[in-house]
Amino acid sequence: MILDSLGESGFVSFRDLESRVAASPATIRRDLDRLEEAGIITRVRGGAKRVGGGGAPTASEDGLSGVPFHENIGRNRAAKEAIGRAAAGFCIPGEGVMIDGGSTTLQMCPHLDGLSLQVLTNSLHIVSALLPQPTTRILIPSGQVFREQNIVLSAAGDDGMPRFHAPKLFMGAASMGPAGLMQADVILVAAERRLIERADEIIVLVDSSKFSGPSGNVVCALDEIDIVVTDAGIEPRHVAMMEAAGIRVVIA
Repeated sequence: MILDSLGESGFVSFRDLESRVAASPATIRRDLDRLEEAGIITRVRGGAKRVGGGGAPTASEDGLSGVPFHENIGRNRAAKEAIGRAAAGFCIPGEGVMIDGGSTTLQMCPHLDGLSLQVLTNSLHIVSALLPQPTTRILIPSGQVFREQNIVLSAAGDDGMPRFHAPKLFMGAASMGPAGLMQADVILVAAERRLIERADEIIVLVDSSKFSGPSGNVVCALDEIDIVVTDAGIEPRHVAMMEAAGIRVVIA
């Protein structure tokens, strides 16, 4: 069952294994250890990947794969600000929401002031932006701080999230395509799956450049996404691709 769960991507998160396999976390860890000893899989932070299968890359102890936050924040800034403003419009005063770390989701923060939201986020940048808002309550998970993205992620197999369920999850992506929403690092995949499992509605914030970006590790399929907020540079074929999957596309 573990090997079947690796699927086409060659990677499976520990969280997904727990939900699919009727076994204790300790049993799953022992089976992963046995498969690794046999040279079939490699244990990585957040799960396991197939040996030689071209699956998800491992993350080094020093940091995450992908573009560092300080480099990404200035890219397509005007589009990201417009997307963030439009996405904030989906928030209802007084509700609880989850906001995943990212340079686009960060742009929501100025428009949340006065809504009396309860916000669960793994981003220290978002925490800093929300702190001056007296009526915004902030929750963060436990785990390790990754400086490149300034986010907090829990270790493999450890769910450091508070017991929190929200009607909406706002998240970004390294890229999007027919396979779905993608990230550069397997650690982010595992962390974002934990958020997805706690949300009723998935709202993705991506500027139009993300549809021509490189492929990556799939976080979720297109049919798991409810709304995509993007900018006017989006190509009609990409809009058609999302609408065919049942996604509501909002042009900021």
